[in-house]
Amino acid sequence: KKKRYMSGIGNLPSNYKQQELEARVAAQRKKKRGKITARQNLGGYEDRYLSYPIARSNQEKTGDTLRIKCIQYVPSNNKNFGVEVENALEDVYKVGKDGKEKFDRTQFIPKSRRTKPITIKTTFTDANTRISKANQQNQFTKFHIELPIPQEINDSQSVTWGDDRVNAIELAGVALAGRIIEKGALGAINDARNAIQALGAGVDIPGVNKETQNAIRASLAGAAVGALGGNVTPTSLISRATGQILNNNLELLFQNVNLRSFPYSITFSPRSEAEAKVVKAIIKALKMAMAPKAGEFNDGAQGLFIKSPDIFQLQFLRDGQPHPFLHNFKLCALTGMNVNYTNAGTYASYSDGTPVNIKMDVTFKEINPVYHEDYMQPEAGDGVGF
Repeated sequence: KKKRYMSGIGNLPSNYKQQELEARVAAQRKKKRGKITARQNLGGYEDRYLSYPIARSNQEKTGDTLRIKCIQYVPSNNKNFGVEVENALEDVYKVGKDGKEKFDRTQFIPKSRRTKPITIKTTFTDANTRISKANQQNQFTKFHIELPIPQEINDSQSVTWGDDRVNAIELAGVALAGRIIEKGALGAINDARNAIQALGAGVDIPGVNKETQNAIRASLAGAAVGALGGNVTPTSLISRATGQILNNNLELLFQNVNLRSFPYSITFSPRSEAEAKVVKAIIKALKMAMAPKAGEFNDGAQGLFIKSPDIFQLQFLRDGQPHPFLHNFKLCALTGMNVNYTNAGTYASYSDGTPVNIKMDVTFKEINPVYHEDYMQPEAGDGVGF
């Protein structure tokens, strides 16, 4: 059923059209406007700052909003992510028949000839630092979207902890291998392996009786057999011989960090033709930004590579300023988007084909984890932090 745009909705004042016009004029003066190229065309809407609704009631003008800024993803290009190992290798040259030195090979420097210790230098710069406000040369903003604050706002964080086990015999092997490898010999790895296997020949643990000592030696031998494919474990041999098992020193240890996800639902009910145009531009802009690019910047190699989609900076606002309480976000990727054009329960549209009620479900996921030090940075804001 076709409908005309509503002349009044809920508690909107009778002069809301005049408010809408004044709001649009004020927005044009306040916000930056710019022409968008054909590839960035937002459904005919040429404003880089998309705000819904266009005109708001007196209560909504001082309310809270969610601003979504679309930013072009910038890869590290191996400049901000890598490891360098110094003083470990050397180039060897030999003199040719013509009397000139020529490169022969690269070899490991023995400890006897190493004048400086091996040094590992790391360069790890995450995407938030690489594409932060401080690095304006790396940040290209495509558009902004400002929406009414979602009805469901959750701040959920988690980290992964897991069980870990290690017994005294394993620790002894690690200690022995570490001492041998510390010598820096070329055959250190093989020497360490042989030393661990030799533990079974004469291991002596103070305070342990002879039967248990023999069982431990047998367990070490069993480990060697098990390494060759036999179904024998040190624990099973000790348990058979003594009715005991090695203390595995079970402890819950930190294992990994997790990334946060933010699912939001936004409902659109266009009240005018201009507002319908903004809603259409918002949906299209988000769809375009989350889609990977096939040759957008290198048409000659189209089909060979796929470029990363754009990313987003989310922020809760109150009266146009950072929210004083709600949490902040790191840079996010839009991982899922679902649009229901029949949110009213049945299909109904205005005379120009715009659905009367639209529900947009989006899921954003941060591209970097949140660390302890992040809460000490200015980006954490004055509220609850990240």
